[in-house]
Amino acid sequence: MTRNKIIEQIHHKKSFLCVGLDADISKIPKYLLDFEDPVFEFNKRIIDATKDLCVAYKPNIAFYESMGINGWKSLQKTVEYIPEDIFTIADAKRGDIGNTSKKYAETFFSTYNFDSITVAPYMGEDSITPFLEYPNKWTIILGLTSNDGSKSFQNLVLEKGNFLFQEVLKSSSKWGTASNMMYVVGATKAKDLLEIRKIIPEHFLLIPGIGAQGGDLDEVIKNGINNDVGLLINSSRGIIYAGKDKDFDSKSREEAMKIKNRMSNFL
Repeated sequence: MTRNKIIEQIHHKKSFLCVGLDADISKIPKYLLDFEDPVFEFNKRIIDATKDLCVAYKPNIAFYESMGINGWKSLQKTVEYIPEDIFTIADAKRGDIGNTSKKYAETFFSTYNFDSITVAPYMGEDSITPFLEYPNKWTIILGLTSNDGSKSFQNLVLEKGNFLFQEVLKSSSKWGTASNMMYVVGATKAKDLLEIRKIIPEHFLLIPGIGAQGGDLDEVIKNGINNDVGLLINSSRGIIYAGKDKDFDSKSREEAMKIKNRMSNFL
């Protein structure tokens, strides 16, 4: 999917919501366990309930590969079910030596036909470039994450006086363009967004961490928005587990609508 198509969808729906499809079979409504593929059935109903309110879906790959071959089948059916005009993100956080990254890129861009994948940049440029070789596909680099352990490395101060995460943003932004690379920035790091935007003013940012992780939606938008909006704000648990009974999809829609309506105030 091209940058222009993403922007068109944002303005058409007046939303830049990304719904995380982190389907945990131990948490989905029990009645779905009677279906042949409970995880896909859960995802299907979430998609049907939210597809007019969001511009992206982000399956977290760990929830699928943990179930073996059946999980991969659920993932494939889920990706195929998502409407073509909605951006898809494989939240896989891959990154390895060149020939291995090449196969990861083939897996998610060719075999499963995702629009994008999250990657870890720790191994440097040659671990990321294989993903950038695919036209109209996106590489989403971990920038500044919201987990407590992020301070262990990302906030290390370098000799130049800047933080390690700032150097990652600055250096990696030269590997691709704002039309094939995005960055992950946790919603709990909203205050850092002002400085981040000085380094990467045009790139889209994928921002998880609102809702269950406590990120402030309005602060994130005010500090991170650019001329093209430039934000995909993700909510997973707060939407998909909003309900526990047979009306869970209606509850999910209600939560997604709340976020979408707040986003529309900025468009």
